[in-house]
Amino acid sequence: MRLLKSTIHPDITPLALSSSDKQHFIRKASRAIVLNGDNILLLYTKRYHDYSLPGGGIDAGESNIDGLVRELKEETGAHNVKNITEFGLYEEFRPWHKDNFDIVHMQSYCYTCTIDDELLEPELEAHELSNGMHPVWMNIHQAIVHNEETIAQSEKKGLSIERETFLLKLIVSELLKQSLPA
Repeated sequence: MRLLKSTIHPDITPLALSSSDKQHFIRKASRAIVLNGDNILLLYTKRYHDYSLPGGGIDAGESNIDGLVRELKEETGAHNVKNITEFGLYEEFRPWHKDNFDIVHMQSYCYTCTIDDELLEPELEAHELSNGMHPVWMNIHQAIVHNEETIAQSEKKGLSIERETFLLKLIVSELLKQSLPA
């Protein structure tokens, strides 16, 4: 899978990545790109006031695709996931403050796919519900503007908003331009 971007959080020095006293682990996730014209299926999270691609951690023994299908169903109620195609990998090195680790190497495997038009009831986890997360079809251009405003103005923004905004812009430049008439 092609590498879309690799980032290092400003709180992590390149020296810390190679240091033996800094403990890091890899967290793999699958993220779904579901388009309908200029509309995209996203998750809005009230706590962070942002839009993100549906998806999340890949469970032990689960393939990237199985994780993608499970996360889409749980977070959005999407079903009958088809036409799954690799889009790319976005990797991040971010601080981690739990479980005896200092750094997480986050690997987000992104895929385009199609789903049935009707969404079923999501099966959100307790922390997702308490954060005010819910699925929404959103105009991708409006989602980008919203996230950029959150980045510029909000103190409650999450660590993932830069990744999500980069991915949304890349989706516009690579996937939506293809559908425009010549």
